[in-house]
Amino acid sequence: MKHLVIITALILSLTSLSQLHAQQQEHRFDPPWNKPWNEGLSFTVAGVDNVPDLYGDIVDPQLVVFFAGNQFMVIDDLLAGFKKAYPDYTRIFAETLPPGILAKQIKSGSITVGNMRISHQPDVYTAGKSKISEMQDLFSRSEVYAKNNLAIMVQKGNPKNVKGLCDLGRADVMVSMPNPEWEGIGKRIEEAYVKAGGEMLRKKIMELKVKDKTTYLTQIHHRQTPMRIMYGQSQAGPVWYSEAYYQKMIGNPIEMIPLPEKENIQAIYMAGQLKTAPRPKAAEDFMNFLVSSEAKKIYRQYGFTAD
Repeated sequence: MKHLVIITALILSLTSLSQLHAQQQEHRFDPPWNKPWNEGLSFTVAGVDNVPDLYGDIVDPQLVVFFAGNQFMVIDDLLAGFKKAYPDYTRIFAETLPPGILAKQIKSGSITVGNMRISHQPDVYTAGKSKISEMQDLFSRSEVYAKNNLAIMVQKGNPKNVKGLCDLGRADVMVSMPNPEWEGIGKRIEEAYVKAGGEMLRKKIMELKVKDKTTYLTQIHHRQTPMRIMYGQSQAGPVWYSEAYYQKMIGNPIEMIPLPEKENIQAIYMAGQLKTAPRPKAAEDFMNFLVSSEAKKIYRQYGFTAD
């Protein structure tokens, strides 16, 4: 009887370990991909309680920045550099959601993620040039600080032999594509499709393949596209060069297909200081830092172009 109890306990233990391993494998590529700030208890549960696009101190921040989501990989080093240059700022809160969502958050006054309502208004908002121009009346100051180009992210080994944008029109290639309704990159990628294969290619990828579910439209492409590719749900996705560069830099199983200049487009990133910034001095200090040589050096380290 004693042996039976021991054997049963061993079986249960092995089963639990197997289930834990399976759960870990199921979420092994989930963000956050950076090392989160932590001076106390860490409680991040992959697939359940995990909010990788909200950064820093949400209580009584001295600076609030809404970043275009595709710059998430820069935030740690950028804010560390800012704190070093301006040591009076110790509590900073940042969001890295799609710029269209952030714009709606500014307009509505709040956003709810899960059960958490955030009503902070930003001091600084960053997005592509067209979005900043569209919202120009909201800003007292705007600055260009970085640039980017497109690339295609594919699974490690490139099993579908994707060589360019035209291959994304193939029926056998599952594409992960930013939704143009709220992600500026989506509209820019559509421009690139037209440059590469005419309106026919754009229509095939964005209408016909969406209809037959071989193009998946993301809500947060800078998270979903890498995850879908790494988990085998998509085989390819157009992304900003820096996004593919970063995934390779941290050793995730993806590869990058560069695009020729004749098919590519350039993003110009701008920051706007809100006229209604609750912390105007902090906004001014951060804008000055963002266009500094130190900040531009950090952006270049992550694959951006910064003159």
